[in-house]
This record gives sequence, structure tokens and C-alpha cells, in this order.
Amino acid sequence: MKNILIINGHPNSESFNSAIHKAFKKGLATNGTYIIDEIKVADLDFNINLSKGYSSETIMEIDLIEAQEKIKKADHIVWIFPLWWGTMPALLKGFIDRIFVPGFAFKYHANSISSWDKLLKGKTTEIICTLDYPVLIFKLFMYEGGIKVMRRMIFNFCGLKSTQTTYLGPIRSSKLEQRNKWLKKVELMGARM
Repeated sequence: MKNILIINGHPNSESFNSAIHKAFKKGLATNGTYIIDEIKVADLDFNINLSKGYSSETIMEIDLIEAQEKIKKADHIVWIFPLWWGTMPALLKGFIDRIFVPGFAFKYHANSISSWDKLLKGKTTEIICTLDYPVLIFKLFMYEGGIKVMRRMIFNFCGLKSTQTTYLGPIRSSKLEQRNKWLKKVELMGARM
């Protein structure tokens, strides 16, 4: 059975992103061929600041150790988060900074500045992202900003193969009917995996 990990990166556990998380999980559950795990970053207890960078090892909180274990077991990772200032929220960035560390997500080769091992190779990943402006504007005039950074500079660097990105928006001006359509769409995405 394939292991699917859902990572909800919204800092507010009562946000629309939580409804998306539940809808996707519900869709996956109808299939019955997956082991489903989840991480709600807002519920974790950790310092988001990698204060010493990679110059020395930072003590890992138990929630981060458990998150790394879930990522290790996952075959496919689904990231759910809102787009804020063109990229992910600070909490999610801090989470990635703290767990995607050398020895877990990548390993530099000795005496080389341009080669490394991609330790998460063999896993696939996708993004479901909410935003407050029209999707076409984000794609055509903002060039998908922080999402491209996430796919190319984080996922690719660590060996994760990005399969798709789903944008839902604009959220702020959306009505209940539109939000329900988005939730149904996400549920169907989970069911069709």
C-alpha cells in the first residue's frame, strides 16, 4: 500500500486550508488503497528559527523528529498552505528549515560545492495552495513566485519529484458556493490518486 502524507502548513487550524485538508483526506479514504498520515504544522511544538544555520547541529524537538519519520515513510507528500506575500507562511518555512537538514533531506559531498545526495529521492509531492487573487494573475504576472522556489529550490534539491500544483482562489472574495466547489474538487483529487 502506498503511504500518503498530508502536510497542512496553515498557522490557523480553523482556516479554510483545514477544510481542504479534510476534503482531500476524505477522498483518499474512499479509495482504501492508501495508508494516510498527516502533519498539522500549527499543532507542532518547535522553534521555527534555525538560529545557528547549518554551522552546528540544532537540537530537534520531538514533534520534528516524528515529522521526519512520517516523511521518511511517505511515498507521496501533499502540501496544503495559503500563499502569503507570494510564498508559504513563515511557520511552514520554519518547519522546512528545521526538518529538511543535512543528513535527512540532502547530504553534501566532501570537498564539493556543486554536488550532493538527494536523500528524499523516490518520493513524489504536490501542492494545494490557496491565494487571494485570481490564479491567472498569479501565473502570468507573478510567475508563480514562491511556488517555483518551493518546487525547484526545496523539492528538487532534496529529490522530491513534484507532480502537480493546484491553486484555489481568490479565497477572500469567494462565496460559500465556490468554496464548496473547491472542496468537492479536492475530495475528487484525493479519490482519484
